[in-house]
Amino acid sequence: MSTDQAAFKADDRRHTPFGGMSPIIDEPQDLRVSVHDSDAAQQIASFLERLLRDLDPGRSRPLVLVAIGTDRLTGDSLGPLVGSRTRELAPGLPIYGTLEGPVHAVNLAATIKEINQAYREPLVVAVDACLGQARNVGTVSIGRGSLHPGTGVHKDLPPVGEVFISGVVNVGGFLEFLVLQNTRLCLVMQLADCIARALVPACTVWLQRCAAAAASDACAPEQQAQASQA
Repeated sequence: MSTDQAAFKADDRRHTPFGGMSPIIDEPQDLRVSVHDSDAAQQIASFLERLLRDLDPGRSRPLVLVAIGTDRLTGDSLGPLVGSRTRELAPGLPIYGTLEGPVHAVNLAATIKEINQAYREPLVVAVDACLGQARNVGTVSIGRGSLHPGTGVHKDLPPVGEVFISGVVNVGGFLEFLVLQNTRLCLVMQLADCIARALVPACTVWLQRCAAAAASDACAPEQQAQASQA
């Protein structure tokens, strides 16, 4: 559970715990969409594709989804719901954080270590619920930079990802745990469905492009050898 990502400073968004510094992007780095917009998922998917392209123009880094939260609190179950739904729709995408195997405060640091050991320079998309202002409840924020899990409930946890996606599930600022316990499941499910429907096409297209780029690179030496023999 994090605070509303729109309140983060630009310097916070440039922090990249999974690898080195990312290129500076001149285009807008953040997008906020209401879950009730008819084209919300399409807007998020398009923005995500652009961010991935800017962060990895060579399409050489493995894409990993980290969905943070726990199913023990309604308001904090957004991440696991997104992880499980995305795994159903895009089984080829590496996903950490589902209803069956959630990523939360207890195992977050170990999960980050596991990802860094399993993948070379992974491009991590992090998803989490957040608390925010009343007018932003029911919105999804996506942007370039890290999630800061735990800030919404005053926990000091490591930042995650180079792309963040957060859903504002309720109002923050007072008795956060009570707020999370009394968050409507309907809204959390709507946010999770919207985010998953955005992740699947964007990530699927990205994985296909990465595979095509890898195949092209693999064929290049053979093509050069054939050209030299001709």
